[in-house]
Amino acid sequence: MSLNRAVEVGWTLDTNKATFMWEAPSRLSREEKRTAHAKAVTYCPAVIDHEARIFQVNCPVDIQLRIAIDPKTNEPKLSSTAGDMSSIRPKALAELVKLNSPKEWRHPKRPILQIGSPYVFLADELVYMMQLPAFNHYYTTPLPGVMIGGRLPIHIWPRPMMWAFEWHDISKELVLKRGDPWFYVRFEFQDPTRPVRMVEADMTPQLREYMQGVSAVTNYVSRTYSLFETAKSRRPKTLLVEKQR
Repeated sequence: MSLNRAVEVGWTLDTNKATFMWEAPSRLSREEKRTAHAKAVTYCPAVIDHEARIFQVNCPVDIQLRIAIDPKTNEPKLSSTAGDMSSIRPKALAELVKLNSPKEWRHPKRPILQIGSPYVFLADELVYMMQLPAFNHYYTTPLPGVMIGGRLPIHIWPRPMMWAFEWHDISKELVLKRGDPWFYVRFEFQDPTRPVRMVEADMTPQLREYMQGVSAVTNYVSRTYSLFETAKSRRPKTLLVEKQR
């Protein structure tokens, strides 16, 4: 294998409905225009190399939520504050957004919610993926908390991603806008000088079957990383097949 060639990473959607609302991941884009000054930040090699390796996933829906904590039971309750102007139906919102049990919070006064997504990332060679907050995006309505990131080996553990959020200031609303950067992904591999080539992957029967071994394991075991060796032993030689359109 030539170490100079790009590392191929695939993305696909693990869903069979409303697929058009989930945009293809794209390289990090900046809205600012380049300046003519040679010492401008936009010409810094370190910045260019860093941003060239980041891909962004855009938010699929408009969400405007408020949270309240029952003082007696400590149970959180979500409510949509968009009212009749909301573009998402209440039933669909309830399917998309889930609140974690208070027992699973990292801090007793900071609720954690998760927004599901069908995005799956995969590779046929050793690749770790980091999920990061959209730190280059300026929110006109600041988020009242922080996104919880993560890191996983997508060559043996392809699974649908989610957006996890720790709500620090429950007196403020959570506002997400469709089309805004939602989260970033960055990839690690053996030779960090190699570029990344992202392609849309086909949800082949082999990939579907393999992902079933990953699906829902957190409901049964606490340390899912202990299953990596089993995943390696059962992995087909090829999982990433570029989708032909």
